[in-house]
Amino acid sequence: MSTPKQIALGLSMRYLGYHAAAWRHPTADPDAASQFRHYKYIAQTAEAAKLDMVFLADGIGLRTKDEPPGALQRSHQTLELEPLTLLSALSAVTEHIGLVATASTTYNEPFHIARKWASLDHLSGGRAGWNIVTSWSEAEAKNFNRDKHMEYDLRYERAAEFVEVVKGLWDSWEPDAPVFDKATGIFFDQSKLHALDHVGKHFKVKGPLTIKRTPQGRPLLVQAGAAEQGLEIAAASADVVYAAPLDLASGQAYYANLKGRLEKHGRTRDSLKIMPGVTLFIGRTGRGAGAV
Repeated sequence: MSTPKQIALGLSMRYLGYHAAAWRHPTADPDAASQFRHYKYIAQTAEAAKLDMVFLADGIGLRTKDEPPGALQRSHQTLELEPLTLLSALSAVTEHIGLVATASTTYNEPFHIARKWASLDHLSGGRAGWNIVTSWSEAEAKNFNRDKHMEYDLRYERAAEFVEVVKGLWDSWEPDAPVFDKATGIFFDQSKLHALDHVGKHFKVKGPLTIKRTPQGRPLLVQAGAAEQGLEIAAASADVVYAAPLDLASGQAYYANLKGRLEKHGRTRDSLKIMPGVTLFIGRTGRGAGAV
């Protein structure tokens, strides 16, 4: 008898929510997005509700614009915590829920990402996931020695190589490489440690990673690209894809397009899960929630 399929559910917990006026609600703490207790409550509540993951989107620059003048000072989407630091802390106060955060392939190096996410996977007992993005705003570029953001095709080309390097680094250690033999003094089996020796267009990375294979084998890879280059990265490597279809027909077309790409990468259709985004508007009535 086959096991019935279940819906996988995740919760995005950035800022105080995505409503522009959320911080002004009478019961809201306007400073909550800078407080660990806020995220601890959200993560533990989501875990108790049997959700599969919590997710922290991220940007590495102030994207909100002061348009019209004076608008910026009204936005709560200006203050937040660094997501990997926060998820590492949350790993100690949760037990089962997945911990997923965004990191840019444009403004990081593969060794950094491989090392940090492998560490989170160990700290959490195998619950880490990396959401792969290339970034998009000039505000971010100006924080990293650039006047303009990297050209679109180039940054996706870099991203594709970046992901392959990270996966290679995560494979540095075979699962049984550490032996910890006190009698012989052998800490690990050197034949089961592999240097990556990657030389490509964008990266030259020797390796190996200085972290043993993680509880999951490697952290999960998450992606949200809907353009051609993003779809190919997802088809080649992603375990989970976020999608935002606005109607059934476009959702079905996206599903068929993405799932149809998996075979050429040697993957089965069930090896990648698609999670459509849902925004909830809550009120005492449909009209109060904004329904028309």
